[in-house]
Amino acid sequence: MPSDEAKPVAPAAGHREADPGSARSLLLTVLGEYVLPREAPVWTSVLLTALEGLGVEEKAARQALNRVAAGGWIAAERSGRRVRWALTGEGRTLLAEGARRIYSFGRKRASWDGRWLVLLVSVPETKRELRHRLRTRLTWAGFGSPAPGLWITPDASREAEAKEVVADLGLTAAASSFCGPFAGIGSERTMVEQAWHLGELATRYAEFVREFAGLRPEPGGRRAMLAQIRLVDAWRRFPRLDPQLPLELLPAHWIGVRAANVFTDLHDAWHQDAQEQWDRLLGAE
Repeated sequence: MPSDEAKPVAPAAGHREADPGSARSLLLTVLGEYVLPREAPVWTSVLLTALEGLGVEEKAARQALNRVAAGGWIAAERSGRRVRWALTGEGRTLLAEGARRIYSFGRKRASWDGRWLVLLVSVPETKRELRHRLRTRLTWAGFGSPAPGLWITPDASREAEAKEVVADLGLTAAASSFCGPFAGIGSERTMVEQAWHLGELATRYAEFVREFAGLRPEPGGRRAMLAQIRLVDAWRRFPRLDPQLPLELLPAHWIGVRAANVFTDLHDAWHQDAQEQWDRLLGAE
């Protein structure tokens, strides 16, 4: 088992997205899936052992611990030469919010009244950082952009969020919005594809289904816990990628629906074994 010595890192502001499958992403998934539901801090060796089972080398795992600590998610507590990690208040809040989004994502789609919220916002090409921040926040809010300076969503309730985004970025004077049904010029389906590139999203969903749909780890062993971590870590990318469009705007037999069912069914099936294995891992310390 890896040594438990580690150097605490002072928290710092900032929380960046991690690519699914990276050491940092896997660590955040472990924290959300197993540490968040429990109140007690966890020894470094437990986290290193879990990440080792996922193919993460010790050096990369320790770097991930330091980065997550530097981001303010966790704080170190020393006991002699050993270190254990506790979630900070901010880390607990962020992981709880992430868990709610991940576990509820894809299960239900609200009925659609046929209206579109359209946002026009002009940002000069020279202000690339501002353009990037606008794109990141509007994309996360479910907006798509079929043309430069034009953002759309079929969820009219997002108006308040869009107003907050443009105000925070100092773009209120350069923005305007309106709401209404699609008119008779052009194709609504083409507009949707230009705004969200659903073919690329469908490919990612298909990869997820291929990777996980046939997995059946033996109960009572470590494989269920490791499979659960990989399942959640892979699924957590989709709330950022999928705007959850109404079914009326999606291709027939949309694969995102099947992927959501795969995630929910497997997570439920593996949950008890995975949690029991984590408790055994904690008890071995």
